[in-house]
Amino acid sequence: MTYHQPTPPYPLVPAPSVRPPLTSGLATASLVLGIFGVLGGWCLFGLPCVLAVILGHVAMRETRDGTRSGHGMAVAGLVLGYVFVGPMIGFTFLMFFGGVLGAAAP
Repeated sequence: MTYHQPTPPYPLVPAPSVRPPLTSGLATASLVLGIFGVLGGWCLFGLPCVLAVILGHVAMRETRDGTRSGHGMAVAGLVLGYVFVGPMIGFTFLMFFGGVLGAAAP
């Protein structure tokens, strides 16, 4: 006896594959620098916070039209950068002027 496979009533068509949009590298860098600025930016004079803000704004522009994902990461990097950039810049000025005034005072 020979068994035959039943044929399907419709032709088999492969399902279309949909690729999600690529994640913006600038948004990822903004988030990473924002986190690094929160954890250890005081020893680098707030530079990671400033870079997080700059890269966050560029990433927001890049993810605006939807061709790249990562809009939330860009927003998080901006928030972390802005929250900590002010105190870091203030700390840097205090360290600089405190050192200058301390060296100049008798």
